[in-house]
This record gives sequence, C-alpha cells and structure tokens, in this order.
Amino acid sequence: MDVRAPSHELVIAHRIVRARRRVSRNDLGWAVSRSGIMAFAGIAEQGDEHPRRLKRRGEGSELETNEQDPLPPELAEFDEVLAETSWLVESVPPGSTRSRQPELIVGELVIRDPDWDETERISEWLELVRKVEMLPATLAAAVLWDAWERLEPLQRQHWLGQVLVSDFLRSRRKVQSHLLAFSVGLREMPCERRRARDRTTRLVAFLEAMIAAAGAGMKDLDRLTLAKRQLERRAVGKRANSSLPAAIELILSRPIVSAHMLASAAGITPREALNLVGALGVREVTGRGRYRAWGGL
Repeated sequence: MDVRAPSHELVIAHRIVRARRRVSRNDLGWAVSRSGIMAFAGIAEQGDEHPRRLKRRGEGSELETNEQDPLPPELAEFDEVLAETSWLVESVPPGSTRSRQPELIVGELVIRDPDWDETERISEWLELVRKVEMLPATLAAAVLWDAWERLEPLQRQHWLGQVLVSDFLRSRRKVQSHLLAFSVGLREMPCERRRARDRTTRLVAFLEAMIAAAGAGMKDLDRLTLAKRQLERRAVGKRANSSLPAAIELILSRPIVSAHMLASAAGITPREALNLVGALGVREVTGRGRYRAWGGL
C-alpha cells in the first residue's frame, strides 16, 4: 500500500506482532523454554548441529583408486572441501552454537558487541524462570521482567521480554485467553519508577503495569461491544442472505480492513464491498483517496 520504506518503529511493531502470533500458535510456556527463546534469538543448539566430517589426513586416509574410474581422488577432494565449508551455508560454524559476528560501530554507538554472550545470559534468565515457580504468577512475572531488563540477554531483540512475560502468565493459567499486552501498562508507569534503584519500587511498578494493561483491555472490550451493537443495528431488517453480518464480523476482528479483505470474506466484488462500507458507516483511517482502509473503532 505504500512504496516508502517502513520506519524503524514500524519494523519493530511488525516483529512483535509476528512473535505474539507465533507464541499463540504454540503450547503454553513454549516461549519461556530454552527451545522457544533460542528459536526467537536464532541461536542453533549444539544438539542440532550436523556432525563434522573428519579430514582425510594421516595414516590410512588415502583412498584406494579404481583403475576403471580415474576420478575418485578428485571427487574425494571436492567432497572434503564441501564438508568443511558447509557451515557457511548453514550460518553455524562447526564446534560452536552460533557464528561470531564482527563488531559493528556507528559513531559512538555500538550496534553489535561480539563479546555479548547471549547464550550465557539466556541460561541465567531461564534458571530464574525455574526458581520463581513457587511465587504467585503475577509476582513471578514481575521478577522475570525485572531480570530481563537488568540482564539484557539479547542485543537486538530486547522487546521480546514483554512477549515472554505474557506467555509466562499464560502458562501459569493467569491469563489463558490471550497474551497480556504488558507494554500498554508499562507506558502508564513513570520512568522514575520503572528505572528506580530500589528493586521493590520497580516490582511494584511492574505489578501496577499489569493492572493498567488489564484495565486497558477491558476498555477495549467495552468499545468493541458498543461498536458491535451499533453496527448490528444497521443490519436489522436486511434480507437473510445479506453480506452485512460477514462484513461486521471481519471489521470487529481486525484493526483495519480493506475493500479487498471485505470482498474476500463476504464473497462479493470490491465495488460491492465499498457499498457495504458506506452502509455500515465505519471510519476511514488512512485519509487517502486510493488504497483506503477502515476500522471499527
């Protein structure tokens, strides 16, 4: 819909949405397991490595050539080179869990620190996950978030901590229907409390952030309920095979919808989808004349 390059904030938001959807598709607690975090971080486990082939050197390594086939020595040499360089394609060098990336510095800002041991920091955070099992779910989640802020296990994916904490609450049966939008509540907390030196102050702020996130979720549900009632009133008295109910369901289940999305959901043409939008009176959110989109809230 736009030829311009997306902003950095939009890229991060897209990654967060994809991560939340991936967590929702998996079992409870998958994201706070070692395999889940390693999958998000893109770190290959040692058990997943392909065994490295031994070099054909030393005593007894020479191949017995067949007089009828003059190419085995050359082919064996090619196979040896391919075996030793296969990790270049797989991005995981032999004998290590992840390739060591070079240092990247822009001005005075260090973009990538090669000495940042993500695997060790992740292991330390996962050890804390096991230790907080005896605590209440909300308090344990606050402790885990505080530890994630202090340890900073991932250099480039610090936003992942909010998704992990939400999945932890889901795995403890505290919020089973969805992943808590923890970041919504964090925005309501003053930075002085979230970054306080006293740990108790920080934990209380994180607990209040959960309350604020839950309150914001309830307000959104109330707004969706009211919007649904208003849209359903416009469908009263319509024929039984009207496309309005399908359009209403789609509009309420998506942040924004396009004419093509409405046409696909209702089985109609894009021109008829525009007529449905006019009949429902939903708000246009892009302000454009072309490539428009509408939202129910």
